[in-house]
Amino acid sequence: MTSPTAADYPVHHRYVDADGVRVFYREAGNPKAPTLLLLHGFPTSSVQYRELITELKDQFHIVAPDLPGFGFTEVPEARKYEYTFDSLGKTLEAFVDALGLQSYIMYVFDYGAPSGLRLAVARPERLAGLISQNGNAYAEGLGDAWNPIRKYWAEPTQANRDAIGGVFTLEGIKWQYTTGVADQTLLDPMMWEMDYLLMQRPGNTEIQLDLTLDYRNNLPRYPEFQRVFRERQVPTLVIWGKNDPFFIPPGAEAYRRDNPNAIVEMLDTGHFAAETHGKYIAKRIRDVFGK
Repeated sequence: MTSPTAADYPVHHRYVDADGVRVFYREAGNPKAPTLLLLHGFPTSSVQYRELITELKDQFHIVAPDLPGFGFTEVPEARKYEYTFDSLGKTLEAFVDALGLQSYIMYVFDYGAPSGLRLAVARPERLAGLISQNGNAYAEGLGDAWNPIRKYWAEPTQANRDAIGGVFTLEGIKWQYTTGVADQTLLDPMMWEMDYLLMQRPGNTEIQLDLTLDYRNNLPRYPEFQRVFRERQVPTLVIWGKNDPFFIPPGAEAYRRDNPNAIVEMLDTGHFAAETHGKYIAKRIRDVFGK
């Protein structure tokens, strides 16, 4: 009997009701295999994991949700959802419960880190492994690109709110994809064009500005995240685009402080490392977690 291949497992596109939200998610692989929970970042959605899903679905059960405010997840107006990272974490709790996920290797990136690590704090026993790809959990990991946003945190005036609006323009989103990438022919323009289009939905800019302001509340939570790293000591792969202007290499190296066995690798690319190094990241996930 031959082993199943990736082609044997199609990618399903599903919805589930969780926390009063209709959460969209991509699912692939054998549900009896170890689960990879892929948590995306700003300004994209679970589509950022399309290559990893294709590469890994023969060996893992893969679940990749769209966070509220992103992708195709639907938040009813009557839900009166508060767009904070605490809320995203609670929705993820309800999401994994709705799917009956009792154990998972969590892949966190960008906004997926403070959202997913809240889930890890709430349900530490379910965390079987951790992959952080430019998913920050340490103060020293915040780069200079945060300076205009820090000003908004310190003084949340309308003027400072308006001043960071360039992040949500097409050029601002493209800049996040291209900065620090030597060979930009590896980048698919579809990604920033699609991210931009989804950002144009009514009310979405205000949602994103609210989340940008609330990001300041992640920093006081870092000690809780780090406590989970120390106490759980799960297999950990920290794989980082070293040219990321937002999340800089010291934030990757810091993971070893709380988990000396963490594997830390720097890739010569930018923020969206999976866009340029997807196959390599998939290989390293197999190397570290495939056993």
